[in-house]
Amino acid sequence: MRRLMLFTVCVILLTGLSTCQRDLSEYDKLLEPQINVKPDQNMLVIESKGDPNVAGMVAMKDMFKSFYALKKHHKNIRPAAPRARWFGQFDQSKSEWTGLWALPLPEDVKTLTELKEIPAGLKIEIWQYGAVAEILHVGPYSAEPPTIQKLMDYITAQGYTIIGPHEEEYLKGPGMFGKGNPDKYKTIIRYQVAKNM
Repeated sequence: MRRLMLFTVCVILLTGLSTCQRDLSEYDKLLEPQINVKPDQNMLVIESKGDPNVAGMVAMKDMFKSFYALKKHHKNIRPAAPRARWFGQFDQSKSEWTGLWALPLPEDVKTLTELKEIPAGLKIEIWQYGAVAEILHVGPYSAEPPTIQKLMDYITAQGYTIIGPHEEEYLKGPGMFGKGNPDKYKTIIRYQVAKNM
């Protein structure tokens, strides 16, 4: 069910974007699952098809290169934790996986016209949210399944149904010069949900 996402290493190494030094205690409230309302968000998005440890790394490199090129033209762009949305079943072969990798952008950034080169599949789109079920996973990516199951059980117990893809927001992962301590990785796991009628 779980995919090992080495792309986070790529993210940190390619960009120097690291939330490792940031105080992440504000997210501790998500150690227990919650239903929250999240506003829609403007995102820089690129798709990958295939093993995220291969295709995902290429996509992330292209996305971050473009993100920092846009940042030169839009001073209000701020680095943020990367996100990914996954479509399909995780028990499929990794070669079948489709993922969307994304970084938040300010609402006024609407086009990619400032970029000299636009990588294939790169676009700006609004990610819809609304009601979301969220939980904070602390630990290695390979240990996520029980956290995911805890969130799914909570969604059912609260009378909700999942209506969107599996999403992860990578708050803390490998550092710039190594994998760091996987026991301290922090990942928000998120699903769009709707109340059962």
